[in-house]
Amino acid sequence: MTRFVAGMEMGGIPIATVMPQLTGLPTVFVRKQAKEHGTGKSAEGGPVDGRRIVVIEDVVTTGGALLASCRQLRADGAKIDSVVCAIDREQGGRENLAVEALRLRAALTRRDLESSLPA
Repeated sequence: MTRFVAGMEMGGIPIATVMPQLTGLPTVFVRKQAKEHGTGKSAEGGPVDGRRIVVIEDVVTTGGALLASCRQLRADGAKIDSVVCAIDREQGGRENLAVEALRLRAALTRRDLESSLPA
């Protein structure tokens, strides 16, 4: 099964743009909702049907936009089980994603950032 990295508009796109250079995996860009004109696609950059995709986001709060996009990608035939973000604000996103069998992997959490502040 072909694997892809998918960058969420707008914050996930810069991160996902670098990923192919590090991993060799192709990248698609995901809209929060499909365009009503033009191609009408929710993802640009290649077909997602039958592809195993890791979705990339910059900051996760409640996970609402990620859930909507992952639902759409799954409806388009993508296989998704992991979401990667730069920062998890720890405001329910991890739990909300888990309800739909999506595992959140964060580079940093709010707790990490707060513990690095000077006393």
